[in-house]
Amino acid sequence: MANNEKRKNKVATVQRFSVSLLALAVSSGLAVSSVHAEEETAAELKLERIEVTARRTVENLQRVPVAVTSIGEDDLLQRGISTIVEVQQFSPNTTLQQSRGTNSTLTAFIRGVGQEDPLWGYEPGVGIYIDDVYVARPQGAVLDILNIERVEVLRGPQGTLYGKNTIGGAVKYVTKQMTGDTEFSVSGTVGSYNQRDVKMAGQIPLVQDKLYLGLGYANLQRDGYGEFLVSDLANQDKENYNKDVQAFRATLEFRPVDNFFMRLSYDKTDDKSNSKGGYRLLPSLLTDAAVPDSVYDSYTSLPTWTRVETEGFSLLMDWTINDNMSLKSITAKRESYSPVNIDFDNTPLRIFDVPAIYEDDWFTQELQLNYRTDRLNLVSGLYYYTAESCGVFDAILEVLGQTAFGTPGLTREVAGCSDSDSTAAYAQGTYQLNSQWSVTAGLRFTNDKKDALVRNGLIFDTVYPESGWIPGYVRPDGLQTPVVLDDSASWSKWTPKLGVEYQHSQDTMFFASFSQGFKSGTFNPRAETAEPAANPEDVLSYEIGMKSDLSDTFRLNATLFMLDHKDRQYISVIPDPNDSSVLNQRLGNVGQSDATGAEFEFTWLAARNLQVYGSLGYIDANFKNVFSFDPVTGGQVDITDNFVVTNTPKVSANIGFSYDMQLASGGDLIFNGNYYYRSKYALTELNNLLEQDSYGLLNLSVNWVSADGHWTVGLHGKNLTDKQYLVGNYAFISVADDGSFIPGLGGDNTLIGYYDAPRTVSLTVGYRF
Repeated sequence: MANNEKRKNKVATVQRFSVSLLALAVSSGLAVSSVHAEEETAAELKLERIEVTARRTVENLQRVPVAVTSIGEDDLLQRGISTIVEVQQFSPNTTLQQSRGTNSTLTAFIRGVGQEDPLWGYEPGVGIYIDDVYVARPQGAVLDILNIERVEVLRGPQGTLYGKNTIGGAVKYVTKQMTGDTEFSVSGTVGSYNQRDVKMAGQIPLVQDKLYLGLGYANLQRDGYGEFLVSDLANQDKENYNKDVQAFRATLEFRPVDNFFMRLSYDKTDDKSNSKGGYRLLPSLLTDAAVPDSVYDSYTSLPTWTRVETEGFSLLMDWTINDNMSLKSITAKRESYSPVNIDFDNTPLRIFDVPAIYEDDWFTQELQLNYRTDRLNLVSGLYYYTAESCGVFDAILEVLGQTAFGTPGLTREVAGCSDSDSTAAYAQGTYQLNSQWSVTAGLRFTNDKKDALVRNGLIFDTVYPESGWIPGYVRPDGLQTPVVLDDSASWSKWTPKLGVEYQHSQDTMFFASFSQGFKSGTFNPRAETAEPAANPEDVLSYEIGMKSDLSDTFRLNATLFMLDHKDRQYISVIPDPNDSSVLNQRLGNVGQSDATGAEFEFTWLAARNLQVYGSLGYIDANFKNVFSFDPVTGGQVDITDNFVVTNTPKVSANIGFSYDMQLASGGDLIFNGNYYYRSKYALTELNNLLEQDSYGLLNLSVNWVSADGHWTVGLHGKNLTDKQYLVGNYAFISVADDGSFIPGLGGDNTLIGYYDAPRTVSLTVGYRF
């Protein structure tokens, strides 16, 4: 206890010092700027214009009546942002985190709306896009920053222009178009935990001013933050929270005439990082393994390897027909394959082990017609999506099997596929009534169809999805569990948007809007009976906002919002008093939630060489009208008080700065840093057993850029106060009336936490010509 108290005092001291250091850096910059006040007055300061494609066409951020955050290439590099999850710090009311189990699965929530369970067949609540190509599954969605132009985060439902499964918002990953010149860049990074990254990108003109080829490659390696203390399998890599990723991109751009552009893109990512082992927050009842000293240490009885492979092609054709009209075609095909090992109980025993395979394949085609006049800006299109999402998991309950049945083991195997077809037509236009007033109206019609097959049953043995899963294992031929669900369903939905905008002055716009989005209906991929599909989820959103450059040097954007989230899908577990091995997981539309909140973002150009920026998000999100099923009486039970909205802190805030010092010897020295705060938030939606307390993260960087722009050196420190905070969990226990814990599936106290990265420091050296 004394050591823990010392550690808390030490962290508190470091945090106070670090926050003071950030304040000192900002105030020092202000002091330097005041010394040159007369000089700065003579030379006009003006904030840069930021262009975004939030409404599927290029527009000035300050003229877009949508709550959107955009982070460009220079800011990404200078802040040392390496993956898309770090973008959450700069977008209010946004959660982007690496999920439990793997390094590449994304947990995304915006304004309290997201996806709790990444199992196949489930649909996300936040849409992820790579160059307007939809990434349909969270596996492999933790994108590394490679050849990036900007990242855009759109908050609120985007059901008209982006379609289904964007009820929380959308995250857009926009890559750079080629310049037409011969270019090459390479960077290397070394850092904490033996980080060693190499990134390369280049482009060459194959036919001058007509045809260009671009290539990008990244090899990202890092040792684990912790280790697997015990594994009952020999010759296993003991690194926990390590990184082993290779990514490749190739792009061919063709511009035969001035009004036609074509881009063919290919990307592939191979993530061989180990499966992430969780930290036991409670001692095990069935093994004497101690609770680890480090939250990054774990135990496992499964292999430590896992793999996430993603691959995709896309073809963009953009034809400017005339000054008013353009036609765009976006064709894409993507697939992913991911065998994973998830030890739910995180002990050396096979109490609750789940080896699994996720496999997805989807194709999209979009035709978009844009029309623009002095008064009207119209975006319209047709969209087609078809996908097959399959998987298998083996819930190994060997201890339960030996105890209850006297057999070598017990496995509940669940397997199946969810095939989806979706077609849509949409149009959204903004009409300028006069120099100040404009109105926006949009409508999308979507028709969805799903076919699902689920196999579910008990196998009185310890089995794995494939032969060779562990050394010497051979899966028996013809081993299949019975089909419990084979069904199809379809849904149609109209999703409108209405808005009004008032351009008060050249630099200030007010807007109000209503929009609707829906998340597709789905079947229960864990079904044990032929249960019906869950209906789609709906979100109705109301916003008022302001986009304002209050002066040439100060920008303030603000949004107030209210949303109703209806027919939320949730799987509830109903105990079977006659058979403890039966999960009885039922999927249904259990209830609804509502949320009200506010978002503020500002940028202040305090001096020519000093920029201060920040954001603040507030949200109050709560469940209401949640009912469950009583297996004894057959009636409904109000369980609203048992539910909380997860991954949604009431307050999220960020304050940062960038200071550019011109060196007498040539070149620039750029200091930047930010402090990011999240208030407490829940991690378990039902019967919340795990809550992360409020915390703050301090990040500081210093970058040197040579006078000719060829060389860059960046030193980046992240989470400098070494804060430990939860980003995922598994909870398979319940609490008795006296406060004691009741063991869950597998007969153990399974309450597991997953944590984000500790303090890291890295040095990056780059060269480009």
